[in-house]
Amino acid sequence: MSEIDEDRADAWFHALADRTRRDILRRVLAGEHSVSSLAQSYDMSFAAVQKHVAVLERAGLLTKRRQGREALASGDVEAVRSVGAMLTELEALWRGRISRMDELFATEPTRHTDPTHETD
Repeated sequence: MSEIDEDRADAWFHALADRTRRDILRRVLAGEHSVSSLAQSYDMSFAAVQKHVAVLERAGLLTKRRQGREALASGDVEAVRSVGAMLTELEALWRGRISRMDELFATEPTRHTDPTHETD
C-alpha cells in the first residue's frame, strides 16, 4: 500500500473511531442532511457537531455543499466502499496468516513426556 493510501486509511479509521461520527455518517449515507438538523439529534453544541462533520469531510467520507445559508452534508458511498474493500483485504491477509499458523501447528511433532520417567 502506498503512503498516500496509508494516510487515507489513517484518516478513515480516525474518523470512524468515534461513535457520533459513525452515527452522522449513517445518517448522511441514508440521505442529505443540513448540519443544523444533524446537530439537533445530539446532546452537544452545534460547533461540536460541525467539528465531527469536518473530520468526516477531511477523511473524504462525506461532502458538504452550500444551499443558501445552510451547509448540506451527504455521505460518499464510494469512499465507504473503499473502506470496506480495505477491511476485506486486511481480513484476507490475517485469515491467510492464521491458516498458515494452523498448518504449522498441525505438522509440528508433539512431544509427550512420560510422567513415570524422571530426568535429572
